[in-house]
Amino acid sequence: MTLQVASLNSGSNGNCYYIGNKNEAVFIDAGISCRETERRMKRLALSIKKVKAIFITHEHADHINGLTKLVKKLKIPVYISASSRKSSALNWTEGIAVNFKAYEPIIIGDLTITASPKFHDASDPYSFVVSHKGIHVGVFTDAGRVCDDLIKNFKICHAAFLESNYDEEMLEQGDYPLSLKNRIRGGEGHISNKEALQLFLAHRPPFMTHLFLAHLSKNNNTPEIAEALFKSVAGGTQIIVAPRSGETEVYDIDGVPVANTVSNSAYKNKSINQLTLFS
Repeated sequence: MTLQVASLNSGSNGNCYYIGNKNEAVFIDAGISCRETERRMKRLALSIKKVKAIFITHEHADHINGLTKLVKKLKIPVYISASSRKSSALNWTEGIAVNFKAYEPIIIGDLTITASPKFHDASDPYSFVVSHKGIHVGVFTDAGRVCDDLIKNFKICHAAFLESNYDEEMLEQGDYPLSLKNRIRGGEGHISNKEALQLFLAHRPPFMTHLFLAHLSKNNNTPEIAEALFKSVAGGTQIIVAPRSGETEVYDIDGVPVANTVSNSAYKNKSINQLTLFS
């Protein structure tokens, strides 16, 4: 009943997440080179031969840059929505990719992968939940806004990769053109630290043991800012920042809760205060 998870890279320079059991695994996205993917898997002592499928969230380059060579070299099946496959960046997968549909589970060995639509400025973007014998791990990046599907899926996850892309003050005061700022924060771009934290405070299930803060902006966020926000109210959930230029360690997700570092009453009071602050 254990899933092993790791981020191989997370950010606008490339995204790839590993989720698997003892027999098989999947990648969510393939945004770094085939060579670098293999190097990082080797450093983590993970066998790339266990990877039985690659699921693509959407067609933006930072999610598919390594896909062509991975498929050509390793013959890993690719799962893409029909609309995403028709984009110019993925039209080469015609006759190769397997289409999936929202909410319809796909079985890969003992893994079940379920896609849910999300809001992002791509042709047909999706989030995924990977499940194995009652353990659920979600990948929620490039989400645009906290929608009903995200809330519903977050509530069942023992671990999740959750976008915490930007600090609102840093974005506002930064030197991005206004059009790009509005694209990021306009509901079809990315989720801010504050929005991600509100989701965590309001909907974190009591059995969530690990939260990976993912897809942090290089220019409008820092790992220290994001980590500090979540750690102050994390309770028994371990907070890990998924780096932009390397892999995390491998984490075992077995559904066994970690001892709370904050008492229940203190956690509830801090949660209430935090929600009031952000209301």
